[in-house]
Amino acid sequence: MDRLYPLLFLSLLIYWGCEDKKDDNTPEEVENTPTEVTLWGVVYSVKDTDVLDLSLLELTGPIPPEIGYLTNLTSLTLFYNQLTGEIPPEIGNLTNLTTLSLASNQLTGSIPTEIGNLTNLTNLQLNNNQLTGIILAEIGNLTNLINLNISNNVLSGSIPSEIGNLTNLNYLYLNDNQLSGSIPSEIGNLTNLTVLDLHNNQLTGSIPSEMGNLINLEYFRLDHNDFTGLLPENLCDLNESVFRGSIYGLTSYLTFSYNRLCPPYPSCLRGTYTDGYSGNQIPIIGNQDTSNCGD
Repeated sequence: MDRLYPLLFLSLLIYWGCEDKKDDNTPEEVENTPTEVTLWGVVYSVKDTDVLDLSLLELTGPIPPEIGYLTNLTSLTLFYNQLTGEIPPEIGNLTNLTTLSLASNQLTGSIPTEIGNLTNLTNLQLNNNQLTGIILAEIGNLTNLINLNISNNVLSGSIPSEIGNLTNLNYLYLNDNQLSGSIPSEIGNLTNLTVLDLHNNQLTGSIPSEMGNLINLEYFRLDHNDFTGLLPENLCDLNESVFRGSIYGLTSYLTFSYNRLCPPYPSCLRGTYTDGYSGNQIPIIGNQDTSNCGD
């Protein structure tokens, strides 16, 4: 019987060792994932929360990184609050999101690269904040997007060519930033666009002829930039309703004013558009600095 005790002790050691090894293989993120998350004083179930709409609640402070635990979310709406700080990279964990709206807050810092993980997004609104940095190439991963609005921030750098991957886009708002460089020719791939707003940036170069592919446009603003050269004649191939609405007094927008574009201008662009605020008729070409256009 005495001989059995060492064998029994050894068997227990082997068993405990196997149990420890099994525990070591358990993913740390699974072990540490909570069942509930507290956000702005309210407790949410990680498993059961799929829609979170906290808009217009005067929320303050940063977006807690713990929001990244709510991986079943399909819609996250935090617009019209007083949120500050940076967008947490953990938001990239929410890969089931179809809607992400953080608009009209006081968010700062750059757009995290992890946004590119949210490939199910159809609606991304980051407008009316104080975001800086560039428009990431990773934005091109979001091929299901229908609405992309990152206007009214302090974004700089060029428009990435990868934006041409977003062929499902209907609405693209990049206006009121500090974007520079030329419009990538790949923007001509976005043939489903009905709204394209690039006004009030620092964009340069000529307007690519590929923009003539955007035949579904109804709202088109390139004013208040630094474009040069000639306007492509094939812009006249754009959606007829743009020109009809602009020239005949509807509330469409079609304006190239406050650039350095040179004449002669395509005949279809020599009319006016109706200012949506004042109702006044404004020339489509409008004011141009032609001092470098030569004779």
